[in-house]
Amino acid sequence: MEPVPDRDREGPEETIGQRLRRLRRERGLSQRELASPGVSYAYISRIEGGARRPSVKALRMLARKLGVTADYLETGSEIRDTEERELRIADAELELRLADDTTEAESKLESLRSEALEAGDALAAARASIALGLAAAHAGRNQEAIGRLETGLELADVSPSVRPEVYATLGRAYAASGETPRAVELFERCLDDVSRETPEDFTAQVRFTTYLSYALTDLGDLARADEVLEEAIAKAEEATDAYSRVRLYWGVARLNEVQGRSAAALTYIRRAIALLDVTDDTLHLARAHLLAGSIMLSQKNVEGAAHHYALAEQLFGPSAEPEDLANLYADQSKLAVQKGDADEGVRRAEASVAAASDEYLHERGNALWALADAKALQGDVDGADAAFREATELLASHGHRRDHIEAYRAWGKFLRRAGREEQALEVLERVADLAAEPSAVDSHGLR
Repeated sequence: MEPVPDRDREGPEETIGQRLRRLRRERGLSQRELASPGVSYAYISRIEGGARRPSVKALRMLARKLGVTADYLETGSEIRDTEERELRIADAELELRLADDTTEAESKLESLRSEALEAGDALAAARASIALGLAAAHAGRNQEAIGRLETGLELADVSPSVRPEVYATLGRAYAASGETPRAVELFERCLDDVSRETPEDFTAQVRFTTYLSYALTDLGDLARADEVLEEAIAKAEEATDAYSRVRLYWGVARLNEVQGRSAAALTYIRRAIALLDVTDDTLHLARAHLLAGSIMLSQKNVEGAAHHYALAEQLFGPSAEPEDLANLYADQSKLAVQKGDADEGVRRAEASVAAASDEYLHERGNALWALADAKALQGDVDGADAAFREATELLASHGHRRDHIEAYRAWGKFLRRAGREEQALEVLERVADLAAEPSAVDSHGLR
């Protein structure tokens, strides 16, 4: 924006209309020349005459044609470069949230990040980096998300009590990329920080305690996950907001589901659903229904699982995140297999594999396991064998210990039914060895 000249000012009491007339005349423009679609010359005339106050949209359009900021046109005061940059970043963040195609908004944020770095504005650069990281995570680009978010947090000291969603997203990206120990370490630091900085904020403490329990569950350290959830239960008695209870119920449900205690898991996830039903949080409600369906499917309750999956699919809508789609399609594939519909099972499992891509390796392992079961039902022995092999390889590094063992066991049983006794024996012997091995968390020294 060019500097605004001081000549011909009418003093500090200059109105918006007077300021608009002065700037228009300084630039040699008529009212018709300044007009644009949505801002007619008659509308400009009424603003200048003091009969109308311009809308926000009109202010922006007029300011752009006059070469000043909308803030100056409205108030007569120029804002600093840093404040103007913050406004542009805020506009780009809003565009990022609303646009179906985020390419343009991400490009703007990248330019603003570079501009901020050149100007030495670390706070603005951090904000742009974090926004780009959140967008990358939403699109399933986990490695990019990790890089962006880590850079943003290095540029500015962002407290987890102020921006919990940033740390939650970074932790999820770590876990999705097979770096679950880093997620555990991150959430431990966050819990220490919020406990020290805001000891009275029990809601934040419950939030990060439950995040930590999720990561420990993913890592296979179920004993410690149980321990931190007990701490969360104690804190939740002092936290009255519904979301603290939702997180707590969800964490307990998830842990019980992994431990094979489906009845207890279903009780807690139903409590979470009841609380989420009265909110506008369709994303977490969809995820809760998905977990409820998974638990019911493990109980062989096909109709109940189908009901929850249908609700989850409806609530996710057309803009679901890749991780959610991968989980939904894999579970729908398992449902189809239980119903005896092999072709639908294969179709859903293949959609799950595609959604997981190479970014969500845990989900990809489960998707391939579902594909193997569907191909086995279809009678595609070689296809099922190949899918089981790839699934167990991925689950060895990125899945829950229980899933890894159960996938191997399903593979061995399939090979036996297919008449491949020698290969079945090798696989089932491997199952026995895996079951006898100590938990993988011991090697990380996290107990």
